[in-house]
Amino acid sequence: MPVVRALSKVAKQALLAPACGCQPLTVAIRNISFSPRQVTSGSDASSFHSVSFSETDHPKVLITGPFIYSDILDYKNLREIVVNNRITWLVHYSALLSAVGEANVPLARAVNITGLHNILDIAAEHGLRLFVPSTIGAFGPTSPRNPTPDLCVQRPRTIYGVSKVHAELMGEYYHHRYGLDFRCLRYPGIISADSQPGGGTTDMLIACTNASLPCEPHLRLPKVTCENLKNYAVQIFHDAVKTGKFECNLKPDTRLPMMYIDDCLRATLEVMEAPAETLSMRTYNINAMSFTPEELANEVQKQLPDLQVSYEIDSVRQAIADSWPMNFDDSNARTDWGWKHDYDLPELVQTMLNFIGSDTRVAQAN
Repeated sequence: MPVVRALSKVAKQALLAPACGCQPLTVAIRNISFSPRQVTSGSDASSFHSVSFSETDHPKVLITGPFIYSDILDYKNLREIVVNNRITWLVHYSALLSAVGEANVPLARAVNITGLHNILDIAAEHGLRLFVPSTIGAFGPTSPRNPTPDLCVQRPRTIYGVSKVHAELMGEYYHHRYGLDFRCLRYPGIISADSQPGGGTTDMLIACTNASLPCEPHLRLPKVTCENLKNYAVQIFHDAVKTGKFECNLKPDTRLPMMYIDDCLRATLEVMEAPAETLSMRTYNINAMSFTPEELANEVQKQLPDLQVSYEIDSVRQAIADSWPMNFDDSNARTDWGWKHDYDLPELVQTMLNFIGSDTRVAQAN
């Protein structure tokens, strides 16, 4: 389906692009239809609401993340984009991630919380269907870890995690108070061969729900959260192909939930397309696999038996990993809207090696 492929492509760009509080993107793609902020009469929004849509119309989707420059804190400009482009779905990926957020808490609070409030108000005002991703980082050391259910104690210790819990609760409040069609998925570690490991706190362990900002000197990020951070679940593939050696900074038995990017994008599309009456909740865990560094290394060595793996444990990274879920319980997603992953560990390893291997061969040829 061309529309689904287009949305997937753009969503993937947003997931892997530098995380920031700006740059929405519109993509033509069905329709939907109250509001905490009142629309002034005679405005563009009034004529927007006067147009009726049929169920056969494709949605027009605004994804915050790439392309058109717009400050997520500029409510008026965001509203103009929604009205002028006749947006019906809004997918909100803009955020500052863990490491960058910890280095600049006021900015993270503005982008991740104030920006979210603008998005919520605009979505409610124009009757949009709204998707906001959440994360493994929304849980904390007091959360049950194996498995972690949809509803449990959450007490994250990063501004990014706190802002995601805030987003979950505010979205659910707007759904019950204003009828907003809010939908949210808690992503596990998202793994992609399209990008190098980045620099969010999440990135020291797994591929995060967004790519992180580059290491800008003015951010003054601690070395442990900047260029030194390597995402083991992505880095192992690059190192295996390029050097045949990999050093892991986590204990070999550290178990974390993971998902390949294609499954992540498909889950996002499926929950957005699901009929509202099938959703028993508005925030769902999703998962595909759960593995340890040792299990991942063993699977890679089935394809590349000469790979040498060593372990140099980093206490800071290990402490963070030990506070996160070991496995997501996503049974509600599977029951309510039929979620089912395609990629298990063997398929993930084969896909990553094929992609990185072919990319390396092209680079060598050039």
